Amino acid sequence: MQYLIYVLAGIGAGVGTGIAGLSAALIIAPMLLTFVGMPAYEAVTIALASDVLASAISAVMYARMKNIDIKNGLVLLISILVFTLVGSYIGQFVENAIVKYFSIFMVLTIGLKFIIMPVMTTKEEMQLRPLREKIIKSLCGGAVIGFICGFVGVGGGAMMLIVLTLLLGFELKTAIGTSVFIMSFTALLGAVSHIVLGGWPDTTALIICVVVTLVAAQLSAVFANKTSTERLNRVLGIMLMVFGVILIFMNIFGKTA
Repeated sequence: MQYLIYVLAGIGAGVGTGIAGLSAALIIAPMLLTFVGMPAYEAVTIALASDVLASAISAVMYARMKNIDIKNGLVLLISILVFTLVGSYIGQFVENAIVKYFSIFMVLTIGLKFIIMPVMTTKEEMQLRPLREKIIKSLCGGAVIGFICGFVGVGGGAMMLIVLTLLLGFELKTAIGTSVFIMSFTALLGAVSHIVLGGWPDTTALIICVVVTLVAAQLSAVFANKTSTERLNRVLGIMLMVFGVILIFMNIFGKTA
């Protein structure tokens, strides 16, 4: 049964990463915690390790279709890393329940946004924004994303999409491509630090989750790059809503188990 959970967690995480630029931690960690009873730190370690290759292969797929902005991505990355530390420090003083429900609320709200208010910005419109404006907004957006990532623990990918599309005016596919590019670095840093501090996780669970997430992410990224922007908005919104409902279910299941 636990092997099936590993596979399902990997598929969900891979699809979320390839299509929506979501962190694998959003799906893998809660599933391993709820259905396998794995310790939280070990579950997060496996989720982050799965995130590394899944985000990297997704970034390659988006880069091949020129749906990635590396320059602004690097500016965002630096700002995110700095303010994640700030958010993590403040988050330790907040009740776990508040953090958990804020994360679920955020995922559901962002999913609804993509359904009701789809992002239809074109690449041509993206290029019209001045470089100075992009850099300043990237620094500010990275600060917001980093703080929330550190404060909540998950949801960075979803928040990144909002910042990239609304604040920076990115076209949707470029926003997703830039998001997975950034996450490949943040996940690597997180995975290494977790392994160094908490030790090597369960090898079987690690291998299954990493491999399944990688394959699912690659296939999903190919689909996302080939489909229309209008359809991608709908798929993205529905996916985030479904993930939000799954998180609610797992929280209820975890309390009654």
